[in-house]
Amino acid sequence: MNTTLLSIKTDEQTKRAIKEFAAELGVSTTAFVNMVVKQAIRERRIVLSAELEPTPYLERVMREADADYAADRGITHTKGSASALAHLDGLMKR
Repeated sequence: MNTTLLSIKTDEQTKRAIKEFAAELGVSTTAFVNMVVKQAIRERRIVLSAELEPTPYLERVMREADADYAADRGITHTKGSASALAHLDGLMKR
């Protein structure tokens, strides 16, 4: 395969992050960039996503749930799937 050089400019932090992420995937930075570019061309789209961050409401609910779990408050203990399903059926009949 004939290759050619593609040069891009980015900040040092981004370059380091790309290199580390590619290494986690077990590929070189060049291989990683080639895969991403080829996928974008093949699919004719790019997918960008940000890290999911819980809303303040969800953070509060999660803290309350953790506290309830630690205090064994509102926790139902079942033995096996049959008793779990029976418990859920009982909740639906209320």
